[in-house]
Amino acid sequence: MIGPSGTVRVMAATKPVDFCKGMEGLPMLVREHMKADPFSGAVYVYPAKRADRIKLIFWDRTGLCLFAKRLEDGVFRWPKIEDVRASQGR
Repeated sequence: MIGPSGTVRVMAATKPVDFCKGMEGLPMLVREHMKADPFSGAVYVYPAKRADRIKLIFWDRTGLCLFAKRLEDGVFRWPKIEDVRASQGR
């Protein structure tokens, strides 16, 4: 089975990314913008400019996994930056 198991930390980007980015580009964004390690086992979620698409990457100890999802109907609801700060206790 492909996918994280157990308790997993999920980190979501606050701004949409260029969806041409893939296995090389998204880990660079994790390092540069999230100041995190893409090989930590956390799941990193990136929205597209079109709100009906997201990409997720995570390291499963054997390699980097990349998942993409496109909704057939509707859009992903992304929290406002103020909502994210409030949930972090800031």
